[in-house]
Amino acid sequence: MSTTLPFRELHLDAFGKLVMVDLNGDAHVGVSLVRAHPISAPDEGVSLIGGHGHELAWIERLSALPDGPRRLLEAELAAREFHPTLKRLISVNTFGTPSTWRIETDRGEVDFVLKTEEDIRRLEEGRLLITSTHGVQLQVPDRWALDRQSKRLLERFL
Repeated sequence: MSTTLPFRELHLDAFGKLVMVDLNGDAHVGVSLVRAHPISAPDEGVSLIGGHGHELAWIERLSALPDGPRRLLEAELAAREFHPTLKRLISVNTFGTPSTWRIETDRGEVDFVLKTEEDIRRLEEGRLLITSTHGVQLQVPDRWALDRQSKRLLERFL
């Protein structure tokens, strides 16, 4: 299945800025990416925005792109979106809020403060998005797959 690209070329310039060459051959430097639905449908709907804030191109589905452009866009999105994955809940200092949590993420162990229970957002299929007081969003891809102690501690806040 062939996908028609909404651009001629994508690459990074010498300064690490994303450059998109549009279908007319015009180069746009410093293009930024915005997902339409970053949590519920991260593969669907990505807008390429020019330096003046106008949409330059729309991508229906990232996975439908050829390998090169898809990998470049995924790397740019990953650099922009910092969402560590919670692997294990080690301890909490209190079962009320605010509370300090010690957790293990895919990037190492960290302490963070959970301000209120409302900062734990339940998503479909057992996924969670937990926001710390510093605004860092931790993702839990499947709360049911966590170890027993993590599930027990987490249940006190859900």
